[in-house]
Amino acid sequence: MGKHKQQVISRFFAPKPKTTSSSSSPHPPSPPPPPQPSPKISATVAFSPHKRKVVSTHFPPNPKKPKPSSLLSNLLEPSPPNLPEPSTKNYTPLEQQVVDLKKKHPDVLLMIEVGYRFRFFGDDAETAARVLGIYAHVDHNFATASVPTFRLNVHVRRLVSAGYKVGVVKQTETAAIKSRGPGRVGPFGRGLSALYTKATLEAAEDVGGGEEGFGRESNYLVCVVDSDSSDKSSSSDDNGGGFDVRIGVVAVEISTGDVVFGEFNDGFMRSGLEAVVLSLSPAELLLGQPLSKQTEKFLLSFAGPASNVRVERASRDCFKDGGALAEVMSLFESMGEENLSNNEKQSAEETDHQSAIQAIIDMPDLAVQALALTVRHLKQFGFERIVCLGASFRSLASKVEMSLSANALQQLEVLRNNSNGSQSGSLLHTMNHTLTIYGSRLIRHWVTHPLCDRNMISARLDAVSEIAESVGSHKTSRNVGGVDEENSDITIVELEFYHIISSVLTSLGRLPDIQRGITRIFHRTATPSEFIAVIQAILYAGKQLQRLCVEEEYNEKVPSKAVHSVLLRKIILTAASATVVGKAAKFLSTLNKESADQGDLPNLLIVSNGQFPEVAKARKAVQVAQEELDSLISLYRKQLGKRNLEFMSVSGTTHLIELPVDFKVPFKWVKVNSTKKMIRYHPPEVLTALDQLALASEELAIVCRAAWDSFLRGFAEHYAEFQAAVQALASLDCLHSLAILSRNKNYVRPVFVSDSEPVQIHICSGRHPVLDTLLQDNFVPNNTNLHADREYCQIVTGPNMGGKSCYIRQVALIAIMAQVGSFVPASSAELHVLDGIYTRMGASDSIQQGRSTFLEELSEASHILHNCTARSLVIIDELGRGTSTHDGVAIAYATLHHLLEHKKCMVLFVTHYPKIADIKSEFPGSVGAYHVSYLTSHSVTGAVDSKSDHEDVTYLYRLVSGVSERSFGFKVAQLAQLPSSCISRATVMATRLEAEVSNRVGNRSGRKKLREPGDQEEVRENILASHESIYAETVEGPEELCSAAYGDFFRNLKFAILDDDPAKSFQYLKHARSIAKELIVR
Repeated sequence: MGKHKQQVISRFFAPKPKTTSSSSSPHPPSPPPPPQPSPKISATVAFSPHKRKVVSTHFPPNPKKPKPSSLLSNLLEPSPPNLPEPSTKNYTPLEQQVVDLKKKHPDVLLMIEVGYRFRFFGDDAETAARVLGIYAHVDHNFATASVPTFRLNVHVRRLVSAGYKVGVVKQTETAAIKSRGPGRVGPFGRGLSALYTKATLEAAEDVGGGEEGFGRESNYLVCVVDSDSSDKSSSSDDNGGGFDVRIGVVAVEISTGDVVFGEFNDGFMRSGLEAVVLSLSPAELLLGQPLSKQTEKFLLSFAGPASNVRVERASRDCFKDGGALAEVMSLFESMGEENLSNNEKQSAEETDHQSAIQAIIDMPDLAVQALALTVRHLKQFGFERIVCLGASFRSLASKVEMSLSANALQQLEVLRNNSNGSQSGSLLHTMNHTLTIYGSRLIRHWVTHPLCDRNMISARLDAVSEIAESVGSHKTSRNVGGVDEENSDITIVELEFYHIISSVLTSLGRLPDIQRGITRIFHRTATPSEFIAVIQAILYAGKQLQRLCVEEEYNEKVPSKAVHSVLLRKIILTAASATVVGKAAKFLSTLNKESADQGDLPNLLIVSNGQFPEVAKARKAVQVAQEELDSLISLYRKQLGKRNLEFMSVSGTTHLIELPVDFKVPFKWVKVNSTKKMIRYHPPEVLTALDQLALASEELAIVCRAAWDSFLRGFAEHYAEFQAAVQALASLDCLHSLAILSRNKNYVRPVFVSDSEPVQIHICSGRHPVLDTLLQDNFVPNNTNLHADREYCQIVTGPNMGGKSCYIRQVALIAIMAQVGSFVPASSAELHVLDGIYTRMGASDSIQQGRSTFLEELSEASHILHNCTARSLVIIDELGRGTSTHDGVAIAYATLHHLLEHKKCMVLFVTHYPKIADIKSEFPGSVGAYHVSYLTSHSVTGAVDSKSDHEDVTYLYRLVSGVSERSFGFKVAQLAQLPSSCISRATVMATRLEAEVSNRVGNRSGRKKLREPGDQEEVRENILASHESIYAETVEGPEELCSAAYGDFFRNLKFAILDDDPAKSFQYLKHARSIAKELIVR
């Protein structure tokens, strides 16, 4: 044994030869060219950094080159990167299986079950060693590594999280069945039993269930295809625009059954696709080839190393001539035939099936191609059945929901903050008070897709208001001992209503994700214990909500005992449906809970009323085999003459007969083990009976597995009803979350005007929802008044860090919250339903996509101009700062002019260019100029002196009328701790530039007056009077000041020639001479 250990250690720690091409990386070196002999290595080992440090200190490298024997050289020959052909080497039977499996699945990292471990081979072993922190070594022909079988869940999740497609290969036969089968000699049969990727992990068998942070986030598989949309639009229009591609998208959340599809036109910047991808946050991208270069470039940049999104490609060449629709229809036909053959009640199934087929036929062509690619991709995982559920389909373009653009989601910090990318500090984090995982996923969709239908918004607000009132009654009853006798009935009902809802949601929050659990049951990957937990949760919630006594028809005579909100009534009726509760109870009555908790599949199903006859027959066979085995003891009692003889079990070995050492037994008896005084035997009849019992038990396990699978298949008939109940519970959780938000923050209910009235936004004392939570009473609220028939544009100026961006963001966020159905942070809010909210804020580039900062600015502005309508809210912050001042002012002015003249939408325009406020004269009454107020240590009026930027500034954050001429950029420079010398130099330069601008303005006004004949005398007098004061001192400045002096010089000469009075002509000449002398001195 010691010699064997020494050989193993020598394999791992043998020194490696020095080669010029080798490196210290853990990856093996590439094979050298044939003329050079390949170096021999002892092993391929991947240690953790700590282990590597320990080994390097205890085992220093040997400078001498080792000379291994020929036997060791053959055993330890390094394997090439790819598995070789079977004809090149002599493989063991297991290795031959590995080669065959790798040929079938070349892109899959295989975990192969061998005994009590899962083993990796070849390149897969090296990858697993690097990702999992285990070691790999050479065994026979391949490098290999292994993990224990009971840690499969953990290691599969880690490999999938690293972006790999992982396949698990299990043994397809047991020892008992193999011993009686034709292939008794040779390895166990093995086959690929499961595939795992990020999008399929939660729905998969053995490892699903939401561990290690996988549960709360959606894991969409998004398939993208596109085609050139240059349909008869060869020449580009004036604005350069239009769309150059048409994109089809299908997104499938396999673990929840949500299927999203859409087809839309998109421009060169792919802003539409960016909005879809950002709102879905996919875990995997499936790219339908061929794909346009710009689309693929954008998707690959989105799936960069930071995002950890897996990318896979699939060809769609076979879907050109209607093949996509045929592929999807064939799946629906096969699934329909299977369901109808298994079901006796076919009417409901037929209608659902027909509606699903109709939904597929109505889908756009590119969306059908993406769906066909998705179906083909999911077939390898066995999850293609999820797309056959027509009820789970929803379109990206909905008339009742607003789709926020990618810019709005990012710049308004709807989902994540812009500082570190986490949810903390985002609008979603502020609004999300849900108690369940599936409720958290749904409210994310609500926040990113506000409603555009006034009636649906009012229905949500009614439900939130009713729950909030019950929350208030509950708190009041806890603080006050009694209630008024007049309203005692209503108060008691409200207390019971809130108590039931809160208790149901609190209990569901402690349970697993039942929405994914329902879908796992549909996929037949759920375990028995998971099935019972999910169905019990739905049954409990349904029975508790039935206590509210909500009836189908609202009874006006008993308002105190009824739920008033129509939406709440619908949700409660769906979640507490009598059919769902009844079927849940029936399912649970069929299963043995104790056996499910213990994982005892043979005893799981309760056989009664003729159910599961195969299970009953197999159980009877096991019982007969067990009785025959137990009956043998009476035979041995008579044969050995021992009345008290009994079978015994030792270390898992059953039915042993223990006899003294000196006791003589028949020679056919098999000795199993012994002690000092006793010997334990297995008689031949016992061995035969044990084989029969093991075979019967194996057959029972197979029959029970098939019966369990059939039981889960029968649940699929009722999947839609149970999924609707879970969706109703998620909606109830979201409404409860919004009610808690309104009560905790003292928000008010927004009022929506009729759709026939002009578009308007009136917010009194509005607050930023996120900053209001952080600053609480220190936040300064502001009013907003926009009206389509009056002032519908606000130009906001003011100092840096004065609160301009915060103000326009809070207006947009309040509008989003109101249309989500939430109460809002204001003292009052009266709004019109908006069809879109568009933003252009901040400055950022996209180097990966070759887009500069200014291109990003103009692309966002272009998207706004092409998509906004008269019912949209547009907020633009500092457009044009990415280029020169003149270009920036011109572009900002032209953009605002286009919005006001052609779109006439609600506009909040923040700028540091006061000149833009002059647009008021072109749109009188429609544009208002505002600025955020501030106080300085000195009252500053008139011209700005050089010391003005050293004043102390106090920001008041209050929006007031008027234009602010100052930005206080040097105060921000001081806050940023720029060197004082830089700030002083900048102050001097600013003073000179302001003086130049002032002189230019004065010269232009003087020239203008010279062109007016009536004013020439006045101008001449001003020149004569001001000459001494202007040129009394030596002026230091740039060349522009000299050019101004030259202008004055020639003007004096001109007046000297034209004037008839000799005295005045002489005076002009004298002035011109003095100017010339000063110019010569300079």
